[in-house]
Order: sequence, then structure tokens, then C-alpha cells
Amino acid sequence: MNRSIDKQPSMKVFEEHESEVRSYCRSFTTVFHQAKNAKMWDKTGKEFIDFFAGAGALNYGHNNPKIKQKIMDYLLEDGITHSLDMATEAKENFLQQFNAVILKPRGLTYKVMFPGPTGTNAVESAMKIARKVTGRNDVICFTNAFHGMSLGSLAATGNKFKRQGAGVSLSNTVFMPYDGYLGPMMNTASYLEKLLDDPGSGVAVPAAVILETVQGEGGLNAASSNWLRTIARICKERGILLIVDDVQMGCGRTGTFFSFEESGITPDVICLSKSIGGFGLPLALTLIKPEYDIWAPGEHNGTFRGNNLGFVAAAEALNYWADTNFQEDIAKKAELIRNRLEKMLLSHPECEAKVKGRGLIQGIAFKDAALAARLCAAAFKQGVIMETSGPHDEVAKLMPPLTIEYNVLERGLDIVEEALQNTLQTRSKAHALRLQA
Repeated sequence: MNRSIDKQPSMKVFEEHESEVRSYCRSFTTVFHQAKNAKMWDKTGKEFIDFFAGAGALNYGHNNPKIKQKIMDYLLEDGITHSLDMATEAKENFLQQFNAVILKPRGLTYKVMFPGPTGTNAVESAMKIARKVTGRNDVICFTNAFHGMSLGSLAATGNKFKRQGAGVSLSNTVFMPYDGYLGPMMNTASYLEKLLDDPGSGVAVPAAVILETVQGEGGLNAASSNWLRTIARICKERGILLIVDDVQMGCGRTGTFFSFEESGITPDVICLSKSIGGFGLPLALTLIKPEYDIWAPGEHNGTFRGNNLGFVAAAEALNYWADTNFQEDIAKKAELIRNRLEKMLLSHPECEAKVKGRGLIQGIAFKDAALAARLCAAAFKQGVIMETSGPHDEVAKLMPPLTIEYNVLERGLDIVEEALQNTLQTRSKAHALRLQA
């Protein structure tokens, strides 16, 4: 990282040439140059601790050395990089590894579909196969859900701003209240069941129910195991396919490889992407119970559904799950984060906030939504990259790589605490000035 220290890198090139749709570079206003595990460096050599992890695509860190070596060896051997869905050795190795390390130990027998390179491809294919299997059109989804930006996935996404960007009507989805949406006393799973069984409710039996066990973009809302089990039962009794979108919450983000493992449910279809690619490489899987894998050959396809570099990286990344050590380490880090965040809020009751999330995706939900953005901005200035989430961007979210070193994690949390103190002090001073005026 021996770069000369210049002034703040200019964003001029991006402002002049890149589309106005760009977003993250507006919050993280520097030009990044290098990265290693949970740290990034910009062109001037300034160091940042990454509590963002590529929005969950870098669970195994930046430039993971073991995975990088496998990719380099494969390229040097002139391994196949692009193959549509032809059979390749890289795909063969990945399928065998995924079955041996992930599916078999959990008693799962899914068929693996490669729908295209991103999470929204996995969601689109999941919804399509549910409609094909059941002959029904509608999909039930939940308040504050996020499932992707292509039209089918966007139809199941709750965010008003993102939905407006479609430019067309978004149909064939029915929104229901997520667990806790109507308060702790209201069982929204029972509410769903009542509507499905009432011929006067206007809600028809759908092809599928799609959900996230923790709503990352929706504000770190975590569903209880009891709620998930009730939803699974409702679906099974009515011939509805249950789709779990594990694009961001899978691959260990909540503590176990699949985010639903603690609840004991077995979804009919699972969507994986982001960190399944191991190295930040585009890769997505749609896992389908064998009895529902009724696709005709080529009925759903895509040019980049066979990313062989992704297969190589993903197969190596799965070695982290060959025993329980990695999962146990995630649990320790999750507890550390929870304890530190709760301690911060106890020290600053004036911020009127609470800790939300699970595993290594946790955050602070503020009553005053503006504080979340201010905290993230202050943290960035002090060298931590983190983002907001929630319908009002009211949650300051921490999502570091699962492989983050303990000392780096502690230092990052120290910076977040310093940034919180500065943010609250600034708000207090501004409030005092307004009173004086």
C-alpha cells in the first residue's frame, strides 16, 4: 500500500462520464485502489475498514488468498472461462463440493439451477418455476421486502422509490405484513392464513410465498423461527411453494450457511447469489426440490449462467464449511458486535435507538432517521465504510466480511462509537443554536 499521499481523489471522471444512476460512489467519495480481507485503501493510501462487504458479496473478504490462488492457477492452466451451460470440470467440481459440504450434511436434496449471474436472476427463475408447477399466477411477498431490480423481482420488492423506477405496472404479487410489522402482539402469519382460507378476502391461493428471513435492505427486520415455521406449514397444507431468498443472508451472513437453518424449515426453492461466488464473482443458484424441477431444456437460460471462474472460487470458499469452526467463529463475532452496539446505546440513551439484525448483519435503528445517514457519513470520514437501510434509511448497518480479524473488527467498532458520539454532539449543538435563534 505504498502509495504517495495526494489530496482527496477527484470524482470528476465519474461525475462527467458515469450515469446519474450511480449511488454508492456518492456516499463513499473516494477512488479505491486496493483491498485485503476487511480493509480497503484509496488512491492516496488512506485506509478504510470495510463494514459493507460488497453488500454481502464478500463474506470471505477482499482478495481471499486461498480463493485467489485457485483462480490464478485455473487461468494459468487455460481453464474454460465461458461455457454457457455446457459441462465443464469447474462446474463438476463445484456441484460435487456443494453437495458434499452443504447439502448432504443438512439432509437436503435440491437440484441446482444456474439461472444467470445475479440474485435477481435467481428470484425470477424461482417465481417462474413456482408458477409453472402450480399453474397459478400470484406470488405473496412481504412489506419492506427486497428481491431485485428486474421486473418480476421488483414486483415483489416493497420499496416505493425502487418500484417507481420500473416505469410500468408491477403485477401478480400480493403484499402481506412481515413478522412484527403490525407490532409484537399481532401474529401476521395467522393473518395470512385467515385471508387465504376466507373466500371473501379477495386473496387467492398463490403459486408461491417468497420471503427473506432477515430483511437486509428493509431495515434488518428478523423473522422469528416460530413465524417461519408457521409460514412453511401454511404453504405445505395449501400446495404453495415456499421460496426463501437467501441472496444476501445466505453463505453464513446470519451465522449458519443457510439463514433458515435455525428454524428447521425446508423451503421448496432457495435463491443464492452474492457470496456464493466466493471472490465477489457473479454467480447465482436456484435450488429446487427434485419433484418441482420440471423445466423443459432451455426454458430458462442466459449467456452467463455458467461462470467457471465463479465455480472455481465458490468450490474453494465452501471449504470454510467443511467443519463447524467457521460457524462458531461467526457466532463469537456476532456476539461481540451485539454487545458493543448495545453498550453504545446504553451510553447514549439520547439517540433513541435500538439494535437490530442477526449474525454479522446488525445495525442501529434510530427514531430520528436522519441520524443513521449522519453516522455513516461520520464513520466514512474516520475510515469505516457502512451504509443505511430501511424504508426511511433509519438503520446504520454493519456487515463486515465473515473473515474479519478480531482486532480490525474491534477497531472498526471503536470508530463507529466515536462517529456516533460526534454525530450526537453535532446534533446537540445544532439544536442549541436553533433555540438561541
